[in-house]
Amino acid sequence: MVQNKNIVLGVSGGIAAYKACALTSKLVQKGANVKVIMTESAQKFVNPLTFQALSRQPVYIDTFDEKDPNKIAHIDLADWADIFVLAPATANVLGKVANGIADDMLTTTLTATRASIYVAPAMNVHMYANPAVQKNMQTLTSFGYQFIEPGEGFLACGYVGKGRLEEPETIIRVIEEQENSKDSTFFHGKEILITAGPTQESIDPVRFFTNHSSGKMGYALAEVASKLGANVTLVTGPTKLPTPPKVKRIEVKTAEEMYDQVLLHYDACDIVVKSAAVADYKPIKTFDQKMKKQDGNLVVEMERTKDILKTLGKKKKQQYLVGFAAETNDVIRYGKEKLAKKNLDAIVVNDISQEGAGFSVDTNIVTFLSAKGKEEIMPLLSKSEIAKKIFVLMENDMKDGTL
Repeated sequence: MVQNKNIVLGVSGGIAAYKACALTSKLVQKGANVKVIMTESAQKFVNPLTFQALSRQPVYIDTFDEKDPNKIAHIDLADWADIFVLAPATANVLGKVANGIADDMLTTTLTATRASIYVAPAMNVHMYANPAVQKNMQTLTSFGYQFIEPGEGFLACGYVGKGRLEEPETIIRVIEEQENSKDSTFFHGKEILITAGPTQESIDPVRFFTNHSSGKMGYALAEVASKLGANVTLVTGPTKLPTPPKVKRIEVKTAEEMYDQVLLHYDACDIVVKSAAVADYKPIKTFDQKMKKQDGNLVVEMERTKDILKTLGKKKKQQYLVGFAAETNDVIRYGKEKLAKKNLDAIVVNDISQEGAGFSVDTNIVTFLSAKGKEEIMPLLSKSEIAKKIFVLMENDMKDGTL
């Protein structure tokens, strides 16, 4: 919880700065000690006196305003913080921090702190999607910054899309959940293997069969597992996603290669989460040279690939085995059948026909089913939030005696 925590709130210059006022008030109501840093641009939207009244603390706006000669203000503030929240985080401040630029009170303090850092971006939908902004966020994620993704809706600029600062209640909930998870040592030191992404089954040097999986769910799971203190091995099909911090990444292309790598590491695993979308079939005949276009139809005969999850279920000893199932109808029924048939401890099922769920998108809607009869429905959430909840459910299930 945030009670009695020292929280520095960094407010940068966007219209969403008004929401930072509500965030300050709610944090104080929860018993947190809050000190606010404002950029020069943020002061164009909200007067520092507002934050002073809400936090009952002085507001920091100038790097060179050294009130106490015995202390360097930005270093003292950086050391004081247990938690550092950047909300709203503009494209400008993200670019500065990602590239080590510290030219005002906010960026110098942020660069000096060793506190847990949470970032809640807010900007125009096209700015948020800009490759430079995305790259900067990926860089900060690799540094250990934890992002609270913006919501979708009507923006101040008139556009409708992703870029709206998340609501203060949600920001606080995410922080509390993450801080509470740090107190849990359940996954510390455990060997966790996660599969992610699609596979590619070639028919010739130019063409291959694949699916729409982006790997985002598996990568989110790997990132959460690593933050929980596990030793994480990520066996991934082709994807351009960055490797989560402290995660061992093994790249494969085909279902056969994924099968080999998973089996190679399986015996040493405590937990396996198979979230990859592995091809069920591959061409029987392949060609070393590009197939030339011919008149008429083309028939490609396919054969079954090895069933990785079924094999793991048969070989299971001490492992806790979790599968994923993407369905388009009778989701729960098919999930329960797969749970039993493949000797799983749990399965995460979703209906990819629902809006906001399934492949490529940043959100998901899933149901967690365990062999012990537990059933937990998770509504539309970011895949990062889904991943966190899955590990909470896994921990509760395993504490019943599985591991």
